Order: sequence, then structure tokens, then C-alpha cells
Amino acid sequence: MAASSRAPLGKESMIAENGLWNQKKGNRGVDESELLTVPDGWKEPPFTKDDNPRGLLEESSFATLFPKYREAYLKECWPLVQKALHEHHINATLDLIEGSMTVSTTKKTFDPYIIIRARDLIKLLARSVPFEQAIRILQDDTACDIIKIGSLVRNKERFVKRRQRLIGPKGSTLKALELLTNCYIMVQGNTVSALGPFNGLKEVRKVVLDTMKNIHPIYNIKTLMIKRELSKDSELRSQNWERFLPQFKHKNLNKRKEPKKKTVKKEYTPFPPPQPESQIDKELASGEYFLKESQKKQQRMEQIKAKQAEAISKRQTERNKAFIPPKEKPVMKPQKASAETKIDIAVLKEKVKAAKKKKLGALTAEEIKLKMEADEKKQKK
Repeated sequence: MAASSRAPLGKESMIAENGLWNQKKGNRGVDESELLTVPDGWKEPPFTKDDNPRGLLEESSFATLFPKYREAYLKECWPLVQKALHEHHINATLDLIEGSMTVSTTKKTFDPYIIIRARDLIKLLARSVPFEQAIRILQDDTACDIIKIGSLVRNKERFVKRRQRLIGPKGSTLKALELLTNCYIMVQGNTVSALGPFNGLKEVRKVVLDTMKNIHPIYNIKTLMIKRELSKDSELRSQNWERFLPQFKHKNLNKRKEPKKKTVKKEYTPFPPPQPESQIDKELASGEYFLKESQKKQQRMEQIKAKQAEAISKRQTERNKAFIPPKEKPVMKPQKASAETKIDIAVLKEKVKAAKKKKLGALTAEEIKLKMEADEKKQKK
């Protein structure tokens, strides 16, 4: 019973545990002979009936609900599920009315941990994991992890974007993560189902949670690739890997937008602000309070007339703007030609005469002489 209840450790998980132990301790006061070494090709022996011949004392059962859209698939593959669980003496029932799956032990069940694996099997089937992958949970070196991501991000649009970032374009990011961790990963709704070795599941959970915290999965994938190469080297297995791993700094580029109107806080004073003047106080200060009603009315009329006159004058100036002629550009006087830029007419005439004498395409006097000399040499030869 004890052999099955504990988590089986493979070679890769042992190496990783050693690496983590060395990273924590930093090789301070730890003898290398005390470290756990796993021989190549070692596997934990399977749990058989000889280990627990008397069986179990009590019957255990687990049930889980499944969504309506999984009903057709489960109905189709349920005979295969029953056949696989019957080998381990586990009963499986599918209730289509209630929409639930139940697994329970029998008197012949000898492995106490197989009911936990059967429970994980029906959980994975309910979370849209195909039967071909989910049946691997019955193996000793395989475990599963269902990560709930629905409550990690409040905004629905942001949640969908980050979930899509985990999947990647055409599922490339998810495929790279599967290859590095040796796990099968299924993203469905508000959960991520992972199936594989224990060491790989731990890495998958870290990547998924970091992605939902707005850390791109490519950073974690790069770290996993470096760790994979380091684990192959026998000398580096017992060393601290922090110097090899990349250190990514988080840059928050989205700065808070500043408001257009900034309110400047006034300095704190223990005294209250002065009381505003009332209308009577203003009239007393200006002397208007002591005037008669007819005088007040006359004063108001004068103010109205002054405002009207000001408005009329403004309107008149705007109308007159259309009649104001635009400013003309000053006329530029032609500058007198300087002595340096004067044209020599005599030289120009001689050039024109020479051009008239010379026919279009005709040879010059020097060219004719050279041609005649060349003809004479040819005749002599």
C-alpha cells in the first residue's frame, strides 16, 4: 500500500530534484557522496496483487459532473473506459439523466491508489481530454493537474487574449510547451488540463499562471530549453544553474494617462476661508444702496446702452474688414548690369562667323591635313 500511495519518481524528476537541492543549498557543506544518484534505466517496480493479497477493507467511490456537449463523446467511448478500469477491478457508471460519471472500488481491488487515478480519469474526460490521452493516467509514472484560470483575470476580454497567448498562433506555443515538458496540455474554457510526468506538470503550472499574470510564455519556454540542455551535461547537474538562466526584467510601458486639467492642491491652513460678500455688502461698498429706485433704474439703463454701443462698434469693425484692401507687394526695380557681367559683342560676332564658314558635319582644316598625310602614307606602302 505504501509503494502505491507515494508519487513515483522517474530519472528526469530525480535529476531536477538534485538540481533544485543544489540551488537552494548552493553546495555549502554538502558532500557529493550523500547526494541521491539514479542509475540509468531504473524504474520503480509495479504494484501487484502480491503486495496486497487481502485487498481493501472499505469500498470507495468518486463522482463528477460533465457538460452537456460531452454527452455524445462519453456515450461513444464509455465501453472502452469500463474495459480499461475493469482490468484494475474498478466499476464505472455513466448517468446521462443526471449528467455524472461515477467510479467505485470492488472486493477484488488490491491497489488502494487506483481509485484516485480513476477519479482523475473521469475528471479529465469531463474537461474535454480525449480518451486516448486520459487513459494514460492509470500508469504509475503519469499524473494530472487541472489548473483553474477563470478567476485570475477580472476583465473578460483580457482573459481571452491571455488564454489565446498561451495557445499561440495555430497552437505553436502549446506544442512547444508539450515537447519541453513531455506533458499533454488541453485548454478548455476556464481550466487548463495537463497530463504527464510530475516534473513536467510543475513547469506547466508555472507557465500557465505566469501567462495569466501578463508574462509572455516565450520567456519561460526559453528558460526550459536552457534547463533541458544543462540537464544533459553530467558535470553541470550538480551545479547552480542561475548563471546560465536568462534574467528578464518586467517593463511596464503603459503609463497612466494624465488628466488635461490638473487640480493643484492648495496649502493647508487651519483658518476657514473668508465669508463671501453678500449683494447688500457690495451695494453698500459702491454706494448704490443709498440711491433711489429711479436712480438705480437709470443707472442700469446706462449700463445696458454702454454694452449695446460696444457690441455695435465691434460688429461695425468686423464688417469694415471686408473693405480694407490687402497690402500690395513692393515693385522690384530692375538692377543695372555690372561691368563684370557685360557681354563682349566683338568676340561673339567672330564666333558666329566661324560657325557660318564651317558646314554642318564638315572636317576642320587640321583634320583635313591629317587625313591627307595618312592617304599619302598608304599610297607609298
